[in-house]
Amino acid sequence: MYDTYIFDLDGTLLSTLNDLAASCNYALANNGMPQRTLDEVRQFVGNGVKKLMERAIPNGLNNPLFDKTYQDFRQHYMKHNLDTTCPYDGVMEMLKELHKHGKKVAVVSNKFYAATQELCQHFFGNELVPVAIGEREDIRKKPAPDTVIEALRQLNTTAEGAVYIGDSDVDIDTARNSGMPCISVLWGFRNKDFLLQHGATTLVEKPEEILKVKKVKKVKEYKSKRISTLQIILQQLLCR
Repeated sequence: MYDTYIFDLDGTLLSTLNDLAASCNYALANNGMPQRTLDEVRQFVGNGVKKLMERAIPNGLNNPLFDKTYQDFRQHYMKHNLDTTCPYDGVMEMLKELHKHGKKVAVVSNKFYAATQELCQHFFGNELVPVAIGEREDIRKKPAPDTVIEALRQLNTTAEGAVYIGDSDVDIDTARNSGMPCISVLWGFRNKDFLLQHGATTLVEKPEEILKVKKVKKVKEYKSKRISTLQIILQQLLCR
């Protein structure tokens, strides 16, 4: 087992798609825009809710009603993000096992900070997920490594002995940019073929399988993907 487990939230620990789609369509309808199907919303998520709405709203950021529609979404979602959202089968048991074995656990999400905090507190509490970081103005979203670095800082640990778990290409890139291996889950918003096409190397079909993934040591196939602390700092400076 690894020493530290950094999880994505939507599509990894929590099934949130129906509530996201409902708030998206509420905001769209409230502003006279065509609604989106569940499959469309599934493809839109992964880069934060602002990007979700940019993809859902006709003409995106260029739409004069974008700001209002986006705010309508946020307000509706904060009131309705627990309507149907729940942990995937096996997630609670998996987190309890990690806690039992003394593993360090955090959540990093591109969901806005208030919703990330509320959902993690409601479903997991501080005992199972002591650190939960969402989107906020002073930190770059995934796939930049910033939220992972901040999670590791709050856990008082390093990327050594840590693993990142997520359901999308954004998560694969986040893990790579953070210098750690990635476990890709198959119950989330992206399918197996898509994940493999985007560089997934370790896939699991059930949460319990996460506990069985052995810690990656300095083998050739992964060594080339590791990023040193200096490289991460340089990447941050170049992306500003």
